[in-house]
Amino acid sequence: MAEEKTFAVNVNANDVQVGGNHYKNQSIQHWDYVAANDLDYFQGQITKYVSRWKDKNGIQDLEKADHFLKKYMELVRKGTYSRKAVAP
Repeated sequence: MAEEKTFAVNVNANDVQVGGNHYKNQSIQHWDYVAANDLDYFQGQITKYVSRWKDKNGIQDLEKADHFLKKYMELVRKGTYSRKAVAP
């Protein structure tokens, strides 16, 4: 059974990383970058995989970024992409 992690109310989310340290070594946490730049879902996924590839899954992360980019471009080209449909 996996150990359940609990977080204190006053703990900053950036001080904890669940499952590795591949974002801790970066000058800005990826989710802070996404929020600061108002990125949509696809942009967030693409930048996530591109920014962590050297520290986590290597070429597989670049392939994931490419896969998200292809889907993003497919939706934009079809004219079916709507930021409202994928953003909260």
